[in-house]
Amino acid sequence: MQMHETNGTRLEMRKKGNFLNKLFQHIFYTHLILIILLVIFLIVRGVLSSAHTQKFHPKKWYLLVLFSTAFSGIIGFSWQAFTSYNPSRTVKTTFWLSPLLTCGFGILLVSIGTPASLAASVIALASSVLQSLYACWVNPRFEHATKILTVSISYHPPKVKTTVTLSLITSILFSSFLMSGIGGATIKGTKIDTLFVFLILGSFTWTSQIIKNMMQVTVSHIKYMHFTCGIEVDFKTVVKNAAKYSMGSICIGSILVPVLTVIRGAARTVSLVSGDVDEFMFSCANCCSGAASRIVAYGNRWGFVHVGVYNKGIVQASMDTWEMFTRNEMEELINSDLTSSFCFLCGMAAGSICGLVGGTWAIFIHKSYATEVSIYVFLVGYFMNRVAMAWVQASVAAYYVAYAENPQSQQFDDTIPAYIRELQRSQV
Repeated sequence: MQMHETNGTRLEMRKKGNFLNKLFQHIFYTHLILIILLVIFLIVRGVLSSAHTQKFHPKKWYLLVLFSTAFSGIIGFSWQAFTSYNPSRTVKTTFWLSPLLTCGFGILLVSIGTPASLAASVIALASSVLQSLYACWVNPRFEHATKILTVSISYHPPKVKTTVTLSLITSILFSSFLMSGIGGATIKGTKIDTLFVFLILGSFTWTSQIIKNMMQVTVSHIKYMHFTCGIEVDFKTVVKNAAKYSMGSICIGSILVPVLTVIRGAARTVSLVSGDVDEFMFSCANCCSGAASRIVAYGNRWGFVHVGVYNKGIVQASMDTWEMFTRNEMEELINSDLTSSFCFLCGMAAGSICGLVGGTWAIFIHKSYATEVSIYVFLVGYFMNRVAMAWVQASVAAYYVAYAENPQSQQFDDTIPAYIRELQRSQV
C-alpha cells in the first residue's frame, strides 16, 4: 500500500513537472520573440532619431559597446584555455586576481563621478573586500579543488570544444544585438525607455543562464557516461535530446538555481558570522543552516547532470542527486567544493577587465556614456565568461554525481574518499 502511494506521488510530481517544463519552455521562446521585436524597433527608431539629436552619437556608442562585447569573448576563450593548460595555477591566480580587478573597476566608477557610478562603485569595492576575505578563508581547499578539477577535465572530447566555441559565438552575437537595442533606447532616454533597458538586461541575464546551463547539461552528460561506463556517446544525439526534452527544465533551473544559491549563500553567511555570539544568534544560525540544507535539495547545479542523462525535471534531479550525496556522506565535501566559486570569480574578473577597458575608453571619447558603458560591458563580460567556463562546472558536477552513484567503481581513485576522511577528522 505504501509503495503504491509512493509511486502515485512520483507520477503526480512527474506530470506537474512536465506541465511546468512545457510552460516555461513556451514562456522562454515567447519572451525571446518579443525581445527581438523590441530590440529591432529600438534600433530602427534610434537610427531615425539620431539625426535629430545632439545628445547621442551612435558611432561612438556602438563602437565602444560592440568592441567591448567582442573583447569579452576573447577574454572568455583565453580563460578557458588557461584552465585547460594549467588548472592549478589558474585557480589560484583567479582567486587572488579577481579582488584586485574588481577593486580597480570600483575605482574607475568612482572617478566617473555620476550618482549611478558611485552607487555601483560601492558594490564593486565591497565585493572586492569580500572576495579577498573569501580567498583567505578557502586557501586550504585549493589543493583538493585543483585535484578534482584536473581529473574532471582530463577527458576533453574535441566536440566539446566545438560546443564551447559555438556557445561563445552565439553569446557574442546575441549580446551585440541586445546592446544595440539598449543604444536605441538611450537616444530618447524617457521613462519607458528606461523600462525597455531593464527588460533587455533581464532577458540577457536569463538567456545567458540558459545558454550556460544548456552547455552544462550536454557536457555533463558526455562526461558522466565517460566516468561511469568509459564510453563516448554520440555528441549530436546528446545535443538533440537536450534541446528536445530538457529545455523546459533548463529554463526553470536558470531561474531557480541562482535564486536558491543566493538564499543559501546568505544563510551560510549568517551561520558563519554569528558563531556562538549569544543564544539568540546561535538559534538563528541553526535555523538558517537548516533552511540552507533544505533549499539546496530542491535546486542545485549538480541536478543538471540528471536532467540531461535521465531527462528529469530540475527539482526532481536536484533532490535525487542530493540524496545520493547524503547517502555517501558527501554533503560537507560538496559544500566545500570551489568549482562554482572559481567560475563565479572568473566571471567577476572578466567582467571587471571588460568594464575597465570599456569605461576607460568611454571617459576619453565621450564621458557622458562612461557609466552606462562600464556597467553594460561588465555584465556582458561576466556572463560571457560564465558561458565559457560552463564546461568546467559540468565536468566537475559529472565527476561528483558519477562517483556518488557508484563509489566502488574502478573509474575513480582515492581522491574523494581521502578528502572525506580529512574533513571528518577536522570535525572531531
